[in-house]
Amino acid sequence: MTLVAPAPDVEPAEPGETVAEVGPDPDDAGEPDLPAEPVDAADPAPVLPLALYLPGAALSVLAVLILGFLAQLTLVSQLAFERRQEVTLADFRIDLATGTAPVGQADQDGRLVPPGTAVAVLRIPALKLRTVVFEGTTGGVLQAGPGHRRDTVLPGQSGTSVVMGRRAAYGGPFGRLNRLLPGDGIHAVTGQGEHTYRVTAVRRPGEPLPAPPESSDGRLVLVTADGPRWMPTDLLYVYADLTSPAQPAAARRFGTASLPPSEQALATDRDAWMPLVLWTQLLLVAALGLAWARVRWGRWQAWIVGVPVLLYVGASTVDAAARLLPNLL
Repeated sequence: MTLVAPAPDVEPAEPGETVAEVGPDPDDAGEPDLPAEPVDAADPAPVLPLALYLPGAALSVLAVLILGFLAQLTLVSQLAFERRQEVTLADFRIDLATGTAPVGQADQDGRLVPPGTAVAVLRIPALKLRTVVFEGTTGGVLQAGPGHRRDTVLPGQSGTSVVMGRRAAYGGPFGRLNRLLPGDGIHAVTGQGEHTYRVTAVRRPGEPLPAPPESSDGRLVLVTADGPRWMPTDLLYVYADLTSPAQPAAARRFGTASLPPSEQALATDRDAWMPLVLWTQLLLVAALGLAWARVRWGRWQAWIVGVPVLLYVGASTVDAAARLLPNLL
């Protein structure tokens, strides 16, 4: 009995149509059939080692830090200044109403008034300026507004009161002092009431000092930087004589010899070095953490988590570094 293999299914040809015989492809002659390599669509992309990401991450953080420093001085510092002024003015009004505002170097308990405490509100109508004045003149204090030099009397008191303020950064409250003219009025509100001054002179280094006030027991000196806006070289002084009754000055606890160097004009805040080192270390840790997260989690997941952290730490680092710049910048 002979077994016949079943013929493959072939559609019948139409009448007059020739069916070609099926045979081996001549192009494949002499080439052995090779098994196809299996393709696994789930194979992950090759993962680069962490060391390859670190240089790029470090350069990215450095670029962000430089851009953040420029943004801090030109934009963010202005917003922070306005916010700090608004909040402090509301609190100082409460101190004035309750009679707890400072009137000297020491508070009601005999302790020195801490630097950064609000001591007066200064208003200059010719410049459309109203600003809170804080105790102390370090770079950190002047980030919030003009500062009262602690070795002088408060505005409105008998004697010479010195108030220093920034020209450009952090609101630049004293950026237009050079526009004042003799005869312009200045008003100051302290814990002893409201006081008025009249501008008598605007002076730069090398120019003669104005004569002492003849009909007044008090004088106000406003000091800021002079020269290029972001590269100060000299100082600008505005002298104003007190036209309202002078108030008695409280006993002074220290004088000019005891004033720290960081509170002098155009000085840097040396106390900012320690916070700057700590914030820089934290920024380095955050950058390394971002590089690790990018390798383990993926690019977008790492940036979503890491960007807010880098922004906060970077802003704090830049803020500490800004205190090392001249305090009247």
